[in-house]
Amino acid sequence: MSKKYILAVVILVTVTLGVGIWALSVLFTSPASSPPQSDNQTQYTEPDWTVPLENEPSVSLPDFRPVVAEVMPSVVSVTTEIVVSGLFGQQYTESVAGSGILIDDKGHIATNNHVVEDARSIYVELVDGRTFPANTVGTDTLSDLAVIKIDATDLPYARWGDSSSLSSGEWVLAIGNALGEGIIVTEGIVSRVNASVNVEGNILYGLIQTTAAINPGNSGGPLVNMAGEVIGITSVKIVASEVEGMGFAISSDEAKPIIEDIIRYGHVTYPWLGVGSRTVNPSLAEAMNLSVDRGALIAELVAGSPAEAAGLRVNDVIVRFGGKEIRNVADLVRAIRASEIDEEVQIVFVRGKDTKTTSARLVERPTS
Repeated sequence: MSKKYILAVVILVTVTLGVGIWALSVLFTSPASSPPQSDNQTQYTEPDWTVPLENEPSVSLPDFRPVVAEVMPSVVSVTTEIVVSGLFGQQYTESVAGSGILIDDKGHIATNNHVVEDARSIYVELVDGRTFPANTVGTDTLSDLAVIKIDATDLPYARWGDSSSLSSGEWVLAIGNALGEGIIVTEGIVSRVNASVNVEGNILYGLIQTTAAINPGNSGGPLVNMAGEVIGITSVKIVASEVEGMGFAISSDEAKPIIEDIIRYGHVTYPWLGVGSRTVNPSLAEAMNLSVDRGALIAELVAGSPAEAAGLRVNDVIVRFGGKEIRNVADLVRAIRASEIDEEVQIVFVRGKDTKTTSARLVERPTS
């Protein structure tokens, strides 16, 4: 064995023994020294400390019971019988559940058009258990409203409220014959006002969107505020796997004049301009090179209509109607419906880059 090899072994053994002896000495004879504390480390504690509480009492949910007790007697269950065709053409009768609201002590009941449409027979059950056959006073497809009547008097009826005073976040109750199980109450808030929904090609305007649970059978029942006033008539629910809590009611301000016309005349008459329109927004304005980014674009013009007589053309953008600003189609529809038949209204519109003014004399909406 060479001397260099022997020397390397001796050095390795010496180093190994030295490290082992140092480790043993640290483990058994030298306690570990504590690291110095940093300046921002907590040095003082308060064992009795708790999170300070606010002096104000916690806010609790409103008491819905007085509202329910006031409104419930005026809410009715509506059951209709309709004729349905089977897969092979056979016909049979099917019962459909809905709701309604007693609106006077003479037996008039407001409900939805789709609740009583095509009904062979209609039956109404009051909260006290009494049942009456009902007759249709009149219906209106455009607003999805109807009035039926039972032969009874001295009935409890609902108070109507002002839906124009509603704002998002207000508590509301939906009351109706949900799932045909009798009169049921659900609570929620107003999610949005002046909403519009397209229902099988018919656009309903001036709706109240709510989180109150709305189920089949609720249609035609009231949406009420905390004063026990009817501020809407439940009408539509959006049903989809990814949608939750999107129910809609026809606002009381939209419903009242229509219900009055049905009771007075048996039908509803609407003023008519004779245009089909689209809402102008920045995207449409850019795509069509329009000079304005809001208003109602005339997409169709009926021959012989008041609009044609007023000199309006396709692609004109209506921005004011009868003194009211028009930002979208809903604004135009509501402005026309707020007008009178045979009324001459001023219309401000944009053609190209020019703003023009004309007037049109409205006529009664054609039935077909």
